[in-house]
Amino acid sequence: MKFVNLAAPLALGLSILSQAASAQPADPTGTYLSESGETRVKIAKCGQVFCGTIISVQGEAKDANNPDPALKTRNLVGVHMISDIKPAGEGFTGQLYNYKDGKTYTGKMNFQGQAMKLSGCVLGGLICRTQTWSKVN
Repeated sequence: MKFVNLAAPLALGLSILSQAASAQPADPTGTYLSESGETRVKIAKCGQVFCGTIISVQGEAKDANNPDPALKTRNLVGVHMISDIKPAGEGFTGQLYNYKDGKTYTGKMNFQGQAMKLSGCVLGGLICRTQTWSKVN
């Protein structure tokens, strides 16, 4: 009877499976505090995608910089600051609304432990500004 050593192929198969599992992006749900400490955003499922809703903000609590005059007096709490969040590669993409300048940017998000790296980009992703937000729950 001939014995076949399956240890190496089994180890290789397990390694490939673990790499495939690690390529899946982390679950983005939770509440995050902005790098400045001024804004808390709760990320949750919104239908088939995720969205980030402002749940608290320090300072000016109105959307005063919104380009739409009808929205300049709305409260920031309840505004979807991050929308259409979808898995992309090892992270996520979506739209980021910056209430400080009233503009919406293409966004990228990566989650590492209790941190979210959030990048707002222009010019098709050529120029990006990145912040690190802390998960608070």
